[in-house]
Amino acid sequence: MHLIFLLYALFGSIFTAGKIGLEHTEPFFLIGSRMLLASIVIFGYLFVFEREKLSVPKNSYLKLFLLGAFNIYLTNGFEFWGMQHISSAKTSFIYSLSPFFAAILSFVVFREKLSKKKCLGLVIGFLGFIPILWDSGMGESSLDSFAFVSVAEISVMLAALTTVYGWILMRQLVLDNIPALVCNFYSMLIGGIFSLAHSALFETWNPVPITGSMSGYLESTLWMMVVSSLICYNLYGYLLKYYSVTFMSFSGFTTPFFVALFSWFAIGETLSTGFYLSALIVLLGLTLFYQEELKKEGIHKSASLGV
Repeated sequence: MHLIFLLYALFGSIFTAGKIGLEHTEPFFLIGSRMLLASIVIFGYLFVFEREKLSVPKNSYLKLFLLGAFNIYLTNGFEFWGMQHISSAKTSFIYSLSPFFAAILSFVVFREKLSKKKCLGLVIGFLGFIPILWDSGMGESSLDSFAFVSVAEISVMLAALTTVYGWILMRQLVLDNIPALVCNFYSMLIGGIFSLAHSALFETWNPVPITGSMSGYLESTLWMMVVSSLICYNLYGYLLKYYSVTFMSFSGFTTPFFVALFSWFAIGETLSTGFYLSALIVLLGLTLFYQEELKKEGIHKSASLGV
């Protein structure tokens, strides 16, 4: 169980590192350079050890292109643009809408049925985001808003929505027998190119968009690349051998609390009352939403755990 907490603590550190990185560079340059660097590392591994897997069927080209566009370029673009104006903890919390968006998308697109308990969990979960959205930080006061929701918060919501579509594409590609690591390589390469192109068109290059220290930019970029692409990816895959997907998704709600702790320690971010109130309500909604699946699937996949 301690490895699950380690996984989501590492995921949480990515948000804090991203917030620090945004103090030194522009969002799309940060995304693009990080993703291209990660794709080079993955390509090096595949080229040396599993070169034959780099060749993918032509009927997968479009899905890989969309995966890079949605799961890398749009998801990270919306997320990092929004995080410029709101705290990293709030960004991570809003990102927790992903399971609810996934359920709605599955209902609309795949006609998957939702039980009454799941519907109640969805309603409570969405209502739970109202207190934290009601609280506006200093960076949000100058932004346009719709009712009490700022455009920065809407941007992060869009990130939560686009990442769900990205994971649907990833699942389809894996079911087509394309390894997840190969999918990550192509999606990071495509998304990284899109992000750098966006940066070149809309961000100030003089000669590169580093607005703070080069060391601060490099440290945050390398941390996100190593932790996200190399450690978390492999650790998550390892834990799925022992724990159910439902339990892993449910446990992911611990991430905003790790983000809050790291960001308080590293950059002095503080939490509002709305954060705690939203956390309690959303936790209730998630519990109702996942209760049936947890009863059916359980927590462990195997009785003999080595963790």
